[in-house]
Amino acid sequence: MADWITVDLVYPLKEKQEIFTVRLPEGATIAQAIESSEILLKYPQIDLSKNKLGVFSKLSKLDTPLRDKDRVEIYRPLIADPKEVRKQRAAEGKAMKKGAGETSGEK
Repeated sequence: MADWITVDLVYPLKEKQEIFTVRLPEGATIAQAIESSEILLKYPQIDLSKNKLGVFSKLSKLDTPLRDKDRVEIYRPLIADPKEVRKQRAAEGKAMKKGAGETSGEK
């Protein structure tokens, strides 16, 4: 008789996070959890060759074996590079400081 594990599969959307709970035989992998959940049928935009995967925020591969009560996460691609956004904000802040105290017209 095989032992079973229960795993949550999480996919974040803009407005909410979708959670699928699946029951799998012990030793099952992330790939088997994804297949069992049928998440790819509901969200065909998920591309496992592009979307990164993790277990409790630790990057993982499709062949990673799972344990009972693991949380498998499918990450969406970033809309903007966070480093680039910070650079842009810093540049805007410097531009604002340079103009501080100056008036637009002379009397």
